[in-house]
Amino acid sequence: MFWNAFIIALREIRRNLTRAFLTVIGVVIGVAAVVTLVTLGRGATETVKAQIEKVGSNLLTLRPGQGWGPQSAPLFSQDDVEVIRQQIPGIRAVAPMANTSVQAIAGEEARQTDIQGTTPEYFPIGNWDIADGRFFTDEEVVDGATVAVIGETIRKELFPKGDAIGQKIRVSSTAVTVIGVTVAKGQAGWGDDLDDNIIIPITTLQRRLNGQMSKQNLGQIMISTEDGYPSEAVVADLNSMMRERRHLGRNQQNNFSAFDSRQIADAVSSSTQVMTSLLAAVAGVSLLVGGIGIMNIMLVSVTERTREIGIRMAIGARAREVMLQFLVEAVTLSCVGGLCGIALAYGLCVWLAKLVGAPFTFDPKINGIAFIFSAAIGILFGFMPARRAAALDPIEALRHE
Repeated sequence: MFWNAFIIALREIRRNLTRAFLTVIGVVIGVAAVVTLVTLGRGATETVKAQIEKVGSNLLTLRPGQGWGPQSAPLFSQDDVEVIRQQIPGIRAVAPMANTSVQAIAGEEARQTDIQGTTPEYFPIGNWDIADGRFFTDEEVVDGATVAVIGETIRKELFPKGDAIGQKIRVSSTAVTVIGVTVAKGQAGWGDDLDDNIIIPITTLQRRLNGQMSKQNLGQIMISTEDGYPSEAVVADLNSMMRERRHLGRNQQNNFSAFDSRQIADAVSSSTQVMTSLLAAVAGVSLLVGGIGIMNIMLVSVTERTREIGIRMAIGARAREVMLQFLVEAVTLSCVGGLCGIALAYGLCVWLAKLVGAPFTFDPKINGIAFIFSAAIGILFGFMPARRAAALDPIEALRHE
């Protein structure tokens, strides 16, 4: 029975191809829009997570003041770093950070850039890999050695014609020797070029560039937590310890901030998912419009084929068989529209992913849900015309011209 109804449905669709195409175009657009938006939304979420992961895994950043802008709050000290390393549980590595803006000169090339002073622990914390040369060592930090690790952007700008390893870069009144070049990371999620930097031992920065021998001169502290250890607990311990070390009263606001990259990534991902869901819901309205179009055309089809329905009933067709025929025809139309919409969405996703630079991953689950929903649209909006056809009086239907 189902197979015969399906064959008849295909025959009727083939007989009115133009009308069938115009009928399902609403479903095609609806399915394509929903699948495309959800797929690209997930791609955007993965892109944001990947960009935040570039900065470091399980990363906490401790900064003076509130927020990321310029601050007048007291800086951190090396003693803060040691206390965090020794007393906060769940810490894998801690790296002090100080930086300044300088003009870097190598031969005839020059570039304004940031120079960062830190310790060797910074490199695993920040997920840095070496492309050429090596990182500096703890001994070079103790000695205040004039060595530097540079990013790929600095290498291209200052040494466009040759190898950077062993070359000198003059920063302010100090010359540093390039001992390593990091693997390129590209841009971070907030637009900064992660490869536009020069990294030197923190003691070298303090003694030769900043001239700050005070212990309280660290602009930020980078912290990496152990895998599986809750970062929320580490942040809570950090807040408690730093409030005590900075002698803040119960009613005083923190004059420092602890940023958790994982929480930032989760917040951004959650916002992206909410926006994607809202856009997909709006796009889903066109599916309902497509369903109304199917119902309209099926009602017209019932009117046009009233005499045919009367003949079928007169020779023994039961009402449920007539109802099934028209219901299968409506579902077939919507399923064809769903399949065409999925095919269109695939092409749009591939093109748009390349256009915006987001990853594209074919998700069978989303496509399956969209197809099932399109079939449900056919059942929902095809039921009334099918019921109307089944309710016709055979005698009155035979008299219909």
